[in-house]
Amino acid sequence: MVAADLHTHTTNSDGELTLESLPDAAHRAGVDAVAITDHDRIHPELDAPLTEHDGVTVIHGIELRVEVGEFRVDLLGYGVEPTDELRSLVDGLQTNRIERGRAIVELVESYTGVELEVEISEGIGRPHIAQAIDESEADYNYGSAFDELIGDGRPCFVSRDIPSFERGRDILRDACSVVGLAHPFRYPDPEAALNLVETLDAVERYYPYGRDVDDSYLAELVTDHDLLVTGGSDAHNEKLGLAGLDREEFEQFADHL
Repeated sequence: MVAADLHTHTTNSDGELTLESLPDAAHRAGVDAVAITDHDRIHPELDAPLTEHDGVTVIHGIELRVEVGEFRVDLLGYGVEPTDELRSLVDGLQTNRIERGRAIVELVESYTGVELEVEISEGIGRPHIAQAIDESEADYNYGSAFDELIGDGRPCFVSRDIPSFERGRDILRDACSVVGLAHPFRYPDPEAALNLVETLDAVERYYPYGRDVDDSYLAELVTDHDLLVTGGSDAHNEKLGLAGLDREEFEQFADHL
């Protein structure tokens, strides 16, 4: 049974959860602990690495996209105590997100001839724009907006600034108690991604991929490098507990926060 969901998103990035709605969502799922891991953002209302909200332990985290050569991975930092370097990094990334979001919207509107109703503000990402496209008069739904308009290599795609793996990892190390690799089997080359864990503290072992994955290599790395395991639902809505740690695993993880 999932006791801790260590991968969730709030309205601070591209999720639906708020600090006010999180406890009810956790209670419905039978989850005792939740990590807020917003994309490239620290949560402005979390003033400590761990806090209690209506009986739920809330861990201040972050999900940071980084670049490794020609591919990208996501790092999960837990127990955030913001440093000046982390604040500077995420502030710069959010400025770039706004500029990128505005550029994508302008391209979509020019390409489709349809005006989008979307707020260009901090935390904006392609999911927000895809939703606006879906709700507009354009002949695209949420999925086809990515597939045909704003996905990588599509006519309205705009790249964004991404720190290197080494820079992102080192900044997170200074600000977080635990730094791990997120959802390794989502990447085109899972083995290459997993080879990065030898310089990290943890790896996300439990994740709702929607398909079977062979995690035998991951299990070997956990043993060989004495890694912590994490897990979470990657919730962008209010449904928690689809994946995560059981109580014993969470106690082992929590000892490092």
